[in-house]
Amino acid sequence: MRDAYLIGAGQTPFGSMPEESYRSLFDHAVSEAIDSVDHGIDTAAIDEAVVGSLGVGGRQLGLSGPAATEHAGLHGVPSVRVENACAASGYAVRQAVQAVKSGMADVALAGGVEVMTDMSSDVTKYWLGVSGETEWERLTGTTFSGVYAQMASAYLREYEASEEHLSMVAVKNHRNGAKNPKAHLGFECSLEDAVDAPVVADPLNLYHCCPTSDGAAVALVASEDVVEQYTDDPVRVAGVGAASDRVGLFQRDSYTSISASEMAADTAYDRAGVGPDDLDFAEVHDCFTIAELLAYEDLGFCDRGEAPQLLEQGTTDDDGAMPVNLSGGLKSKGHPIGATGAGQIVEAFKQLTGSAADRQLPAPKYGLTHNVGGSGGSAVVHILEREAAR
Repeated sequence: MRDAYLIGAGQTPFGSMPEESYRSLFDHAVSEAIDSVDHGIDTAAIDEAVVGSLGVGGRQLGLSGPAATEHAGLHGVPSVRVENACAASGYAVRQAVQAVKSGMADVALAGGVEVMTDMSSDVTKYWLGVSGETEWERLTGTTFSGVYAQMASAYLREYEASEEHLSMVAVKNHRNGAKNPKAHLGFECSLEDAVDAPVVADPLNLYHCCPTSDGAAVALVASEDVVEQYTDDPVRVAGVGAASDRVGLFQRDSYTSISASEMAADTAYDRAGVGPDDLDFAEVHDCFTIAELLAYEDLGFCDRGEAPQLLEQGTTDDDGAMPVNLSGGLKSKGHPIGATGAGQIVEAFKQLTGSAADRQLPAPKYGLTHNVGGSGGSAVVHILEREAAR
């Protein structure tokens, strides 16, 4: 199978954008991705398009892929929508990589889009809930925050961790997000702010929860046969892993790990021929701050129960040995469900091509993105590599 490369990536700001539609947001992200290609690219070169979206609000549930791509000028390009809850566009990128590696496409576009801020909080809560197990969780009143609160409670009970550690994740990610002009909540917060915030679902408070956002993100994937037409500084998709698990939290063996993340990471590391110690940074799925702690352990950054120590030691800070969520993560950058996974790819692409501005790390070689659907019913992990200039 051929190698696949990222040649461009772009996104809209994440936030509340009442003047935009899902079509216009996706169009903006496509334009930015195309503009980021070093040697330029014509939309006629795109062989395939995959669009991730949950369809929050019920807008254009049918044919939402073609509806978005046609508006962006991709006339006649085969287009499909992928729905995998919050992991929708992470899986869209995976499908684009598969199309390129298999030879079905030389250039594939993968992205995602969501509009979430134009409805009441009750309606938003409903649409967030559709990714939970319906019969025994959603219809019995369990909310998305309630599910992750159960996971947080179990973790705090099982390990030497406190609610302050949950708040430390928020402080770190807001500090990173304050450097990201496209972040929804692009401001710093103090530890006192993050500890004393109103409770949402005990033990999770407001600062432990990501916002619901509008936004779109797009990545362009090219084969090894054509990559030199588009860039002299290729970013190779070194490894991809994905896995599914039981949708309902109550159906799983553990509340303090997400096995789909662990399985996806193991596959990605194996295919890339690297391990956690080789990574220079990671963008992980921190829909709630407890999710970032679980990710440290599921992705092999530390042993079980040791995630709080990574925070205390500053390991995952922007100047630490393993920076996590330099974009601000879902917590600060925002979480437009269908665009989140592709948005992580955008940040990784920027880091690996030296275009992350104030967030830029010195010469990173390997980056990881980790995108989770629901409370862990699906997960996808990409490992990206900056190759030597050609």
